[in-house]
Amino acid sequence: MRAEAMRVPPFLMERWQSHFEHEVRFNLSDSGVHPLTLEEFTELAGVDPAPVALGYTQTNGTEALRDRIAALYPGAEALNVVATSGSAEANFVSLWHLVEPGDRVVLVLPTYGQAPGLLEGLNADVTTVHLRDELGWQPSPGEIARAITPGTRLVMVTNPNNPTGSRLAPEVMDEIAAAAERAGAWIVADEVYRGAEMDGAMTPSFWGRSERVLATGSLSKAYGLPGLRLGWIVGPPAETEELWSRKDYTTICPGALSDFLGEAALRPGVRSRLLERTRAILTANRNLVAELVATSNGVLSWHPPEAGAICYLRYAMDVNSTELADRLRTERDTLIVPGDHFGMDGYLRVGHGVPTAELREALLRLGSFLTDAVGAGGPRRESAAAGTP
Repeated sequence: MRAEAMRVPPFLMERWQSHFEHEVRFNLSDSGVHPLTLEEFTELAGVDPAPVALGYTQTNGTEALRDRIAALYPGAEALNVVATSGSAEANFVSLWHLVEPGDRVVLVLPTYGQAPGLLEGLNADVTTVHLRDELGWQPSPGEIARAITPGTRLVMVTNPNNPTGSRLAPEVMDEIAAAAERAGAWIVADEVYRGAEMDGAMTPSFWGRSERVLATGSLSKAYGLPGLRLGWIVGPPAETEELWSRKDYTTICPGALSDFLGEAALRPGVRSRLLERTRAILTANRNLVAELVATSNGVLSWHPPEAGAICYLRYAMDVNSTELADRLRTERDTLIVPGDHFGMDGYLRVGHGVPTAELREALLRLGSFLTDAVGAGGPRRESAAAGTP
């Protein structure tokens, strides 16, 4: 009997960005800080990539790179690390390794669309738990623990969260780890926004909270280096060996320049300067979004994000989020992500990692667009929990 092929649903947000992000004047659909140029980075890091041979590298990442990554996770060593092509490959390889058809998976929403799509394609039995707007994007007390029942194979969580920019409270992290430990479940923690905290307090990792944790990350969001396409998985050595074997079937190895420059980026002095740059951009720019919300006459509301270059804005208008975002694109040449792409109509994800002058102009366009839309007679909706499942 022929096995059913893995079929994933369309990745709405990535396709939306691919179609339009290079065609608009203002792109606020990204969730990372404005990237550095190669010249800017090599000057900041004090390295010269010119002598790097453009051949194959160590397939799981050079030992120097894996040592740098391991240093970010207390108790980890190079053998705990597999370097990947961005966190997208890290998450893909992790789920491909752990999940079989019918496995019970607890998925914390909202989240980046990769995990929901892959889990559907892997024919997992998915139970969802939702972060709540009315609770400041925290789950209801005890809700996640109740969902992690005996027989659960995996818990998937993004922390700091995309699209809300929130961080799980320490007690919630403890609750997830304890419940997963009792159930014998794995935790896959997408931690790609660690380091982009505006208060400078690094979000704790799920690494070390249980024996069965795979933590993923990358240089894309907090470091302003998405073009390197360099990510990683940190896990127990037996698992990283298996993940490495799976990676042999995907990208084989990190790019030589990415490995070299990634190791340089994670040197303590360089890393601290990169993260200081990120915090400075995001703190200044979040203030501009706060002004937009404050002057929107109640059309917009939010919980100011704690981490990442993203704001999740609820809007009090009775119009579909994709329709609203598409009109903004065509009428104001500005791209954002509709809440529909996270299964939550009534919200808009607005990136605020672009240069400050550019963000100021883009937000003026967004504000005038919303004013015109309301003035045209669009009905308002008042429910504070609009769009929350």
